[in-house]
Amino acid sequence: MALNQIKLRYLPGIASALCLLNFSIFWAASSHAACAEMFEVSMRKLHSQRQIDLCDLTQKKPVLIVNTASHCGFTPQFRGLEKLHLRYKDRGLVVIGFSSNDFNQEASKEAKAATVCYVNYGVTFTMLAPSHVKGPSANPVFVSLRAASQEPGWNFNKYLVGREGKKIEHYESRVAPNDAELIKAIESLL
Repeated sequence: MALNQIKLRYLPGIASALCLLNFSIFWAASSHAACAEMFEVSMRKLHSQRQIDLCDLTQKKPVLIVNTASHCGFTPQFRGLEKLHLRYKDRGLVVIGFSSNDFNQEASKEAKAATVCYVNYGVTFTMLAPSHVKGPSANPVFVSLRAASQEPGWNFNKYLVGREGKKIEHYESRVAPNDAELIKAIESLL
């Protein structure tokens, strides 16, 4: 068989493979293109080895981000956050808790923090393993929040992020999850 015949014979298969490869690259890029840049990170779930791809979790959805601690005066807000999660999850709201000891009020053992969240308060929304939410060691999400809004001044600060990640509203710790202003802002994004 001549070299020209070999080229012609395998050319359709090579072209199909290249087309499939290009589609795969396009699909992967476009699926993450729907994700706000601040969520292009994976972080470990609280008291688990499982990594959570925040881009997959939040794509085209409004997100309520809260920095949490299990031994804070605001810790009972977990109940209200869970109610928000249950009330709005089917309409697209994603609630994410970022466990942190930046204010020296998180349990020293991650298992204890998980017990407070999951057992004591019945949390079913996504809770992430302890990380920094302020200062130079802040996790990438909180670096983005700080740049767009402000750094949390205490535990249970709430950040409401629009579907595209461009609109960010900040609520102080004292703003309860059932606060009328927060509810109105969430509903405006759904």
